[in-house]
Amino acid sequence: MTEETHTKGERTRLTIEDAAIELFMEQGYHATSMRQIAEHAELALGGIYNHFKSKEEIFEAIIVDKHPYKKILPLILEAEGETLEDFLSNAAHVVIKELTSQRYYVKLMLIEIVEFNGAHGAALIKELAPKVLPVFEKMVKTRKNLRGIQPVLMLRSFIGMVLSYIITDVIISNSILAKLMPKNPIDAYVDIYLHGIVKSEA
Repeated sequence: MTEETHTKGERTRLTIEDAAIELFMEQGYHATSMRQIAEHAELALGGIYNHFKSKEEIFEAIIVDKHPYKKILPLILEAEGETLEDFLSNAAHVVIKELTSQRYYVKLMLIEIVEFNGAHGAALIKELAPKVLPVFEKMVKTRKNLRGIQPVLMLRSFIGMVLSYIITDVIISNSILAKLMPKNPIDAYVDIYLHGIVKSEA
């Protein structure tokens, strides 16, 4: 649905969501009140309650519309590659590029984990995993050089690899470690994910 086809009520809801995201990013979830969201959205406090019953309901709506969990898994489906290494490298690149394209994605993930114990993310994964898990199932069945790893564990470890890259990238971004990173850190990160850090014995 384009912006032109949104009803007035839908446009107002999206305005409220955008205002809430800005405040959540600036001052945190707990420090943000419904009154502040209403003022930031240029609405009367009573007007905001016509669309959302609570701050958590606003957050839930943000997750449905803009949460990164919803973007991670479909992007894996778009990745291409003739070899396993190519596929996982391409998948990592497109997912990391998407998740770092908006600064609020990482903070939303942290709010989701800290404030809601991952409840909403789990619901989205339940919805989307059946669409993506077959890709990893096929990978496990057709790649003879893979260890005997369950497809669901491979999917989880891939998501974990991507999220750990993004979070650690934020942590080291203004430190000396950032200057010591290789030219293509994502490729190096994926290589460690695929082959580990210990040399294989010939």
